[in-house]
Amino acid sequence: MARCVRNHPPVTQLLVKLFLAPSFVVGASVTARQYGPRVGGLVGGLPVVAGPILLAYALAHGDGFAADAATGTLLGLVSLIAFGVVYGRLAGRLSWGATMLAGWLAFAVATLIFSAFTIPAGVGLVLAFAAIAAGLALLPRAPAVPPPGNPPPTWDLPLRAACALALVLTLTAIAGWLGPQLSGLLAPFPIIATVLAIFTHAQRGAGETLHLLRGLIAAYGAFALFCFTLAVSLRSLGLAAAFLLATAVALLAQALVFALTHRPGGALAEQQLAEPELGGTS
Repeated sequence: MARCVRNHPPVTQLLVKLFLAPSFVVGASVTARQYGPRVGGLVGGLPVVAGPILLAYALAHGDGFAADAATGTLLGLVSLIAFGVVYGRLAGRLSWGATMLAGWLAFAVATLIFSAFTIPAGVGLVLAFAAIAAGLALLPRAPAVPPPGNPPPTWDLPLRAACALALVLTLTAIAGWLGPQLSGLLAPFPIIATVLAIFTHAQRGAGETLHLLRGLIAAYGAFALFCFTLAVSLRSLGLAAAFLLATAVALLAQALVFALTHRPGGALAEQQLAEPELGGTS
């Protein structure tokens, strides 16, 4: 498998960029719509965009570049959580557009700060889990979840896929001159979190947005373990084995979280929700 990928790098890179990340985004959105915010949050917390981006980095620039980028992505995950916290704390006071820009600004500031540091993968993993704990503590308490609203329009999923594709194309295009550290910091740019948050905020309000963000942040542990596994295994195991191992670790972690929280009356045992459409006022 790895030899086949290496023998046709331009074709493989194109397929990764065009299909893998957009397909994951659509899959996460459909899962959230079908099974509600608890399961949707677990799926959305997986590296469904950053994973394909790191794969594209490995195909274009080599395993060492991607391993270093994966370490940088652990710090980028802290920036991603900063986006979620800022969005959650402002959602009750500002429109979805203003809140989105404030969240992006928080991500940009954190990324700028972290770009001055190079850390080992183990330290990055500890910081990522500390940020998850801090993010959950800093998010406001969410009110009771309202019943489902109207189904989303037909253009909803294509728009989400297009957003993911635009991010992957942009980041992989500039990665060569940004270097592995900054490329890794930008890999977890909150594309899924942004799309899910603004759609929810626009039609369902700040309360449901807080439920969504809390579920996403709680699920980022698997994201962190995925990146850590890549950072420590890519150079020794190679492309195919490292990505398979990292994917297995992430899925196992999410399954464990689901098993621990899937109980009657548990904190995450929420009623199912349909995701709203982005058609309200901004």
